[in-house]
Amino acid sequence: MAWLSLTLTIVSLLIWVVLVFFRGAFWPIRRFDDDVVPPRSLEKWPRVTAVVPARNEAATVARAVASLVKQDYPGDLQVIVVDDHSVDATSSLARDAAARFGASGVVEILPAAALAAGWTGKLWALQQGVEAANGLEPDYFWFTDADIEHAPDTLHRLVGRAEAGHLDLVSLMVLLQAKSFPERLLIPAFLYFFLKLYPPQWIADRNAKTAGAAGGCVLLKRQALARIGGLAAIRSEVIDDCALARAVKHDAGAIWMGLTRKSVSLRTYTRFAEIRDLIARTAFTQLRYSGLLLLGTLLGMLLTYVTPVMFTFSGPTLVWRLSLATWAVMAVTYLPTLGFYRLSPLWAPLLPAAAIFYSYATWLSAMRYWLGRGGQWKGRAQAPSREAQRPPA
Repeated sequence: MAWLSLTLTIVSLLIWVVLVFFRGAFWPIRRFDDDVVPPRSLEKWPRVTAVVPARNEAATVARAVASLVKQDYPGDLQVIVVDDHSVDATSSLARDAAARFGASGVVEILPAAALAAGWTGKLWALQQGVEAANGLEPDYFWFTDADIEHAPDTLHRLVGRAEAGHLDLVSLMVLLQAKSFPERLLIPAFLYFFLKLYPPQWIADRNAKTAGAAGGCVLLKRQALARIGGLAAIRSEVIDDCALARAVKHDAGAIWMGLTRKSVSLRTYTRFAEIRDLIARTAFTQLRYSGLLLLGTLLGMLLTYVTPVMFTFSGPTLVWRLSLATWAVMAVTYLPTLGFYRLSPLWAPLLPAAAIFYSYATWLSAMRYWLGRGGQWKGRAQAPSREAQRPPA
């Protein structure tokens, strides 16, 4: 048992050496913090159409629309809010918000058609907006969610970066709420784990295969969308943002993803169950619905995050010292993320607790998929059925 504990401890430490030095420098996040970059100037500002899919967003859509019409963007901006069969006052509240700021001519409220077979709900809503914008001939589409309040200079910064860097897709991970106890424990970890999966340095590297985006704020060239075959090319994807980035990069497009504190998600999570469902919606999709990958992921999370804590409090002297050092390295890599959220460094040692919760939510994601309820979003189970995953006979 002593040799087993020492072996597991050394393996865990080696994993963290790889993550710290060879995983695209995902953890010192200031290098891709868009808020620290000065705004750019252009001689001519492209035409942009913002497309906002909205389904039962009465609590947030007014503030989201208001933030769009208050953009200090020097070019032409049109906004299309696609009401995806809401049963609340989403549509009227969005219209009232536009009127309140004298932007009724800038904002169009578009009722979505019935969900087409083979499409996920959000992508179908975005498709409705893209089709409606064809007559406007925008240079860029700005895909953004109805629960995000953008800073007035957001579009200015997005377009400036895209034009200066000759980029086809630019995305920003907006600031998620981290006020309640569940949010403080788990939301910074959400960002940390996402960046570990999709290191922005690798995303921006045109020679690397890694492609990712944050679906709440995506600026996309209209020509790049046309080159990949439109949104129809990814119509069945549950993780639509990363699928879009992957399609653009696969077509030799240049992409970039960063972070911002200036644009904020208005969605709050006061209960652990709400964050659990947020994770469970796409976790098993990320694993390509593979039971083998699920097993490997759970064992990997155990070895990476739990083993150092477990052996810190039990084991021979060498084992607990190495385990404590590994836990300390883990906490140090988490500090920049906590700093981004302006949270106390005292949360850093609790990253293993967040990892256990995410492992549980990933297992639950698989269970829901196997029960035919995978990819839950706004009352829709969007993951393909197990029969659809099987190759034809």
